[in-house]
Amino acid sequence: MSETLTNQSVSPVMSTYQRFPITLVKGKGSYVWDDAGRKFLDYTSGIATCNLGHVPKHVHQKLRNQLDQLWHCSNLYEIPAQNELAALLVEHSCFDQVFFCNSGAEGNEAAIKLAKKYAKDQGNSERSEIITFQQSFHGRTGTTMAATAQGKIHKGFTPLTPGFRYLPYNEMAFLDQVHNGKTAAVLLELIQGEGGVNKAEQEWIETLYNICKKEDILFMVDEVQTGMGRTGTLFAYEQFGIEPDVMTLAKGLGSGFPIGAMLAKTHPAASFQPGTHGSTFGGNPLAASAGIATMEVLLRDGILQQVHSSSLWLIDQLHTLIREEEMVKEIRGLGMLVGIELNIGASAVIEAFRKKGVLVLSAGANVLRILPPLTTTKQELELFIQLFEEVITEVESVAL
Repeated sequence: MSETLTNQSVSPVMSTYQRFPITLVKGKGSYVWDDAGRKFLDYTSGIATCNLGHVPKHVHQKLRNQLDQLWHCSNLYEIPAQNELAALLVEHSCFDQVFFCNSGAEGNEAAIKLAKKYAKDQGNSERSEIITFQQSFHGRTGTTMAATAQGKIHKGFTPLTPGFRYLPYNEMAFLDQVHNGKTAAVLLELIQGEGGVNKAEQEWIETLYNICKKEDILFMVDEVQTGMGRTGTLFAYEQFGIEPDVMTLAKGLGSGFPIGAMLAKTHPAASFQPGTHGSTFGGNPLAASAGIATMEVLLRDGILQQVHSSSLWLIDQLHTLIREEEMVKEIRGLGMLVGIELNIGASAVIEAFRKKGVLVLSAGANVLRILPPLTTTKQELELFIQLFEEVITEVESVAL
C-alpha cells in the first residue's frame, strides 16, 4: 500500500469535488436521507438528473427485470432495448438517428466529431472550427473542456484542444462573426446551467439559427441539463421554434442511471459510418432499459403539463417573495431550472437551506440554482417557499 494511503486522514478518492458535509444513503421521490437519518428535500435532483425523483417505481421495475436477463453485450450485436429507446427519442423529436454513450461530455464529444466529419464529407475541408459561447459548459474531457468558454475551467490545463472560437452569449452585434469560412458548427445551451441559468433570447437564437441554415453550418444544442422535461417540454428547443441539426442528452435520460446520447438529422448522421465512432458501454441493455422507462413515464403520466403549471406557480411565488428584498437581484430560468441571482455569495444561502433540510446548488458565485424533481408536489413547493422566506430573513440579518 502506498505511503499516502496509509495516512488515514487522506481519502482514497481523489479530491476532485468540494463535497458538502453530508453522506447520502437513501432516496425516494423528492427526498434523500443521510447516514445519520436526517431527511432532506432534494431540490438539486442530482444536478438535473433524477427528473422523476429518486428510485422511480417504473424505472426501478424495468431495471430489475433487465438485471435478470442481460446486463451488457457489445455494440457489435443488435441490442433490442437500445433500438426501442432510439425509436422513442426519434418519434418524439425532430431527429432521425441516435448514437448512445455514457455521459453528457461523451455526447458532446460525439457531436464535435460529427460536425468535423460532416464538413469534410461536404467538401468543406477548411471548416474545422466549432463556435461556442461565453459562460457555456459542455464537459470536462480534454475537448469538451476546450469547448467550454470559461477561464476557470481551463486553468491549469493549457494548451487547450484547438478548434474552438468563443462569442458572447445573447449579443446580436457579434453574430456577423459566425460565418468566417472556417466554421463547421455552433454548439450552445439554450439555457446555460453552470454558467448562471442564462436563457437564450428569442430574437438572438432565431438570428443565429438562420445564419447557420443559410451557410450550412450545423446548429447543435447541448440539452444535457435542459432535456427530458426539465423546462416543461420534452426538449427545450421545442420552445424556441427551431429544429437543431444535432442535440446531446444525458442526465435525466436514465433517471440517474448513466447514459448519454447524441441525436442528429439524417444529413449529418450519415457522416458516422462503422469505424468512425463507438462506445463500449453506450446504450447497453441496462442503460437503455432505464431510458425507455424514463421516456414512458414522461410521455404518459402528465408530468410535462405538471412541470409547466408548477413552475409558473413557483416563479410567481418567488417574485412575490423577493419583491422588496435587497438580497435578491433577479430570478430567471425556464420550467424546473430556476436561477436566483443574489447580491451576496450563494454559499451562505446554500448552507442555511441545508440546515433547514433543503438541498440546493449554485451556478456561479452568486446564483442559486433550483432543480426540483419534475414530480415534486404542491406541498413540497409550498414548503420550499416557506423555508426560502426564512432563509432570506436569516441571511440578510447577517450579510447586509
